[in-house]
Amino acid sequence: MKIIQWEKQNDIAVITMCNEANRQNLAFAEQMNQCLDQILEDNTVFSIVLTSSDEKNFSQGIDVEWLQQKLTEQDFASIKTFMYGMNTVFKRLLLMPLPVIAAINGHAFGNGAILSCACDFRFMRKDKGFFCFPEVDVNIPFLPGMLAFVKKAVPESLFNDMLLSGRRLTATELELRNVIVSASENRQELLEQAMAYAGTFKKQRPIFGELKKRKHKAIIRVIDEEDPEYIEPLNLMMR
Repeated sequence: MKIIQWEKQNDIAVITMCNEANRQNLAFAEQMNQCLDQILEDNTVFSIVLTSSDEKNFSQGIDVEWLQQKLTEQDFASIKTFMYGMNTVFKRLLLMPLPVIAAINGHAFGNGAILSCACDFRFMRKDKGFFCFPEVDVNIPFLPGMLAFVKKAVPESLFNDMLLSGRRLTATELELRNVIVSASENRQELLEQAMAYAGTFKKQRPIFGELKKRKHKAIIRVIDEEDPEYIEPLNLMMR
């Protein structure tokens, strides 16, 4: 079953997460990477818009039920494959030689908010949905790489508040703090604004990719260094 799909609209690749709450598990990571592979193969694509088909959710983050089930089954290989797969997604979005615009059409919680932070630009509707990092309340600590690339999108003082309080923010609040480009009135306007913004980019992939590679070099180093300390021993959740 397709839980993520993409289509080309003119020279824009529109990636749509289409599994309701769009919780992230192994299948999510695999299908997102497959979409990115296919998009990179099409040299006529100049930008990417990432959104969701659900009326309420962009993405509610890690599929905790799936994760707990795999822990109960002691299927540690699947958990590691998932974590490495999501790190690959995050790194590819950070280094994608195309602009990546998140059109946040509903709730973006935890890894869902983090996914949008890995994108270059963000738009969000203000009539529905909250943006938050609830990890402090669900006993799932951030990995170092996550901290690093969220801070590229969220000002330090605001992130400190969100990280330690779990407070939910609206699109209007995020626009005031420059986390998003624009707070759209509704879903239709959100997609129109994100697509219009994506359409302003006609950059050459080599220079665009090199600029992002240099800009995010330190973030990529942090993500790569967390593998032996956190993923291999499965030091992922508070006991």
